[in-house]
Amino acid sequence: MSLSTWLLYVAAVFVLTVTPGPSVLMCVSTSVNLGPRKALITSLGSTSAIVGLMALSALGLGALLAASELLFNALKWAGAAYLAYLGVRALLAPASDIRVAGGAVAGGRRLFAQGFLVGMSNPKALLFFGALFPQFIDPAAPQGPQFLVLGATFVFFEMGWLMVYALTAARAQRWLQQPRRARQFNRLTGVVFLLAAGLLATSRRQPA
Repeated sequence: MSLSTWLLYVAAVFVLTVTPGPSVLMCVSTSVNLGPRKALITSLGSTSAIVGLMALSALGLGALLAASELLFNALKWAGAAYLAYLGVRALLAPASDIRVAGGAVAGGRRLFAQGFLVGMSNPKALLFFGALFPQFIDPAAPQGPQFLVLGATFVFFEMGWLMVYALTAARAQRWLQQPRRARQFNRLTGVVFLLAAGLLATSRRQPA
């Protein structure tokens, strides 16, 4: 893999990771509720899910997911159901506080698991990695080191942007936790999670 190919990959990953999504929203809500240190645990969970998806793609399971309509639909509906659950929990949260799916629970394992589930909730991510990596890998060179470089690059940007969002949210914590603003924040996060669930539920399997 040449330097120019890697720089092109960096540009693509930068755009993908800076764009807010369910993982960013989970990290922001955790930071507002519990502080940036707890948000770091959520970020580690989400990033661990990404690493798992990369590993599955490297093993060729991305192609299997693309070929199996039953497997794709099972993962799609499971992910959509979890995102919808997060959305409903946020919409029903008390107006006097900000809560997203168990935000009051400060246990590290619980926070890590929540981040992991959000990261794994979209089966199209597996298809994405299965389609993206081959475009940047030189088939004539050893593939293991190239996967490591691409994976480490993605993790660096993913964790970096998640923490940027978490620290920014922590600075606005007092402003957001006023009852009226908290209610608006809850509604916004709930709607975003429900939209993500809807988009996932209407996604279609790409042919292998």
